[in-house]
Amino acid sequence: MPNPLEEKLKNRIREAGPMSVAEYMSVCLLDPVYGYYPTRDPLGADGDFITAPEISQMFGEVLGLWCVQSWIDLGRPDTLHLVELGPGRGIMMSDMLRAAALDPAFKSAVQVWLIEASAALEAVQGRSLANTNVPVNWAARLEDVPAGPALIIGNEFLDCLPIQQLICSDPFAGKDGWVERRVGLDDEDRLCFIRIDVPAPTILTDRLPEGAADARKDDLLETCPAVAQIVDTLTQRFKDHPGRALFIDYGPDETEFGDTLQALKRHEKVGVFSDPGNTDLTARVDFAALGEAAKAAGLETTEAIPQREFLSKLGIEMRAVSLTKSKPDAKAVIVRQLHRLMADDEMGELFKAICLSSPDLPTPLGLR
Repeated sequence: MPNPLEEKLKNRIREAGPMSVAEYMSVCLLDPVYGYYPTRDPLGADGDFITAPEISQMFGEVLGLWCVQSWIDLGRPDTLHLVELGPGRGIMMSDMLRAAALDPAFKSAVQVWLIEASAALEAVQGRSLANTNVPVNWAARLEDVPAGPALIIGNEFLDCLPIQQLICSDPFAGKDGWVERRVGLDDEDRLCFIRIDVPAPTILTDRLPEGAADARKDDLLETCPAVAQIVDTLTQRFKDHPGRALFIDYGPDETEFGDTLQALKRHEKVGVFSDPGNTDLTARVDFAALGEAAKAAGLETTEAIPQREFLSKLGIEMRAVSLTKSKPDAKAVIVRQLHRLMADDEMGELFKAICLSSPDLPTPLGLR
């Protein structure tokens, strides 16, 4: 049976020419009828990928304590918007709130906001958070969350934002020395990558990361225009009210070159054109570019540190010891979970944590 989204993409290319990689990702992930996120629950052992909160409750629990300390750093506001970007099944938020309930004043201040693109996941989130005894709200965009003090968490959110791909055609021409890689059709009418050998639009090259200056001829650079939009939104929000945004995701702490766009299906890598709308598309996060954009906008920005280091500073090993004492029969499982989150050959080194804050706040817990 033909893939209906693939046919839709091909028709769009036939009519308007090759599309940007960002547009391809957006259609595949967000098409309201055939897109990946609006039509399914992709998480867990039966889905296509698994995230840290699905691996262990410890991940969300230590983040809950991070939120309590951040609320204290914000001056203990009477109302706090606790926002999660891409909240999955709501498991991380549930674990965070359970741990944060150790401070009743924090819990009474919290209003939860979930930024979610999937109607299927909204229903799951509602069930996960039904007994938390805090107000839970949904919004389509961060901009729709009311003004006020806020803590914003994005775990494995940035990696699914649409990217653009640029190729260095002339390393001595600065921002004019880049051409765009797009998605088109080959001679057999199959989706494929196409190099467009004219200078890339200035909208793509005006805000290149500093590391782009090290490009050699034919190096491929991935940029994420949505990151600039997020930074702009945070800057506007934090201008009038104190707040922090914590992002945990996979990628290098310095700008690197190369194609990192990948598709996942049933926990296995597949071709990015193999089954549009039925595979998850992600790309590594350029934490250096994110930090540069945030600092340029006037936000306080920490260095991106490995997830292992961040979780350790939050006390996840101590939480593991506590759990094994209360659940001795689950010790082997807890040890495996901790290894998955912390080991260099698992998530510990590849995943990074970074925090963007309004000015004049203390350095965040775990990132000091």
